[in-house]
Amino acid sequence: MLHHLDRAHVESAVRAVTAAELLSPEEGARPVPLGAGAGTSSAMAPATPTALVGDGPREGVASIDERFARAAWSSLVEPGDVTAGTIVGEFGADRSLSMLLERRTPDEWVGACSAEARADLPLADVAAALERWKPRLASKTVLTALRAAAHHRAQLVVPGDPAWPEGLADLGPHAPLALWVRGDPTCLGGSGDSVALVGSRDATSYGEHVAMDLAAGLSDRGFSIVSGAAYGIDGMAHRAALASSGTTIAYLAGGVDRLYPSGHGDLLRRIIAVGAVVSELPCGAAPTRWRFLQRNRLIAATSVATVVVEAGHRSGSLNTAGHAAALGRALGAVPGPVTSVNSAGCHRLLREYDAVCVTSAAEVAELALGSLNLEPSLLDGLVGEPERPPASGVPSPGAPPTGRAPRGSAPAPAATSAATASVGAGVPSRPSLAAAPTRVHDALSKRAARDVADLARRSGLGLREVEAALGALSLEGTAREISSGWLRS
Repeated sequence: MLHHLDRAHVESAVRAVTAAELLSPEEGARPVPLGAGAGTSSAMAPATPTALVGDGPREGVASIDERFARAAWSSLVEPGDVTAGTIVGEFGADRSLSMLLERRTPDEWVGACSAEARADLPLADVAAALERWKPRLASKTVLTALRAAAHHRAQLVVPGDPAWPEGLADLGPHAPLALWVRGDPTCLGGSGDSVALVGSRDATSYGEHVAMDLAAGLSDRGFSIVSGAAYGIDGMAHRAALASSGTTIAYLAGGVDRLYPSGHGDLLRRIIAVGAVVSELPCGAAPTRWRFLQRNRLIAATSVATVVVEAGHRSGSLNTAGHAAALGRALGAVPGPVTSVNSAGCHRLLREYDAVCVTSAAEVAELALGSLNLEPSLLDGLVGEPERPPASGVPSPGAPPTGRAPRGSAPAPAATSAATASVGAGVPSRPSLAAAPTRVHDALSKRAARDVADLARRSGLGLREVEAALGALSLEGTAREISSGWLRS
């Protein structure tokens, strides 16, 4: 568990992944929250709230302790964990981690919250969250991630840093707790000059040509191109931006040390050289279907506009479009041949929802700058769960929306926060019955049997949630149990 942490080693690890101008040389007299110093026998020694000595970090910028705690939280929780986001927002990452190490009960957590935060933290959700964080509570994981990040020259960017993307604030408690960045973090600072270009992996020559034309034209106009580095439309958008000497940012669904997909390794290294490769997951984290869908919210939130270049009727890029619309970002779609199934998703956005038809870089720039003065409607159903076999009852990313009527219908009652309401539908505070089997299935291997405890650590779920998910997967025939553990069928 969490013990034998030497302050000097931890401080060195954090400094190695932090921009030098953000921390003063004198900072660092206080014990780190993850355990006691070297030689301490206690496995769960909480931090002592002593004052920092020295000038400390620049005003408004996180301290070493806060940075270390956020690195720890990024290892503890899965992307979009609203319980963790609410808790860290209420207490700060450093104090929250100390409370976690002190084994506070769910009642103590809720009781320590303000009345406003208490309304967003049901006791059952806190209890479930503590259960699913417990399997990952190990100091070795955090230190390994920090050392791997330093080895790959990645930087840890946290809220308050100049490089922290402004648009992430719109995600509320669903925002990432930290970002790991390879390349130039200053590329991330604002979303006002960034446009997301997304689409199918199995793109046609038409789709790739349009993506190239849009990315090059937008780069020439000073926009940064944001995408997910996948095959097809994403890759072409990145390449065109690089060819135009523009800035491009790739958001990954795994650690930045894993350049995924492997076929785009050279492309991602070129992006690192002039732009940025970003993830909310620490080094060593593997990309999974669940994480790909959660990654999409970052692409949408950090861009002023999202354009779906080419997408099938059930394409995962519609998930990104849903997040963009939920956050109030401008949403565009490129029309394609009416005979092309690869453009069916774009046509659906244009026909049924308030996506704007765009055919050139000039029109996308106009959309991004707000000249069209159009407000996209919420596409709640597009911020759904990943596709699963019909027996599981999990809607696919392209399933018909259920929470909002198509354009022209009577509007539904307004939510308190449109962005939070819709994004919350796709990122539940407590993993839904639909999401848990997906995450456990992602954690299974076809070759190496894994026990329940290992699956809990890999999936970020509690033991009971993993056991229930395994039962559902077993009934579906997608997982099977042998004497040494569970295998993916």
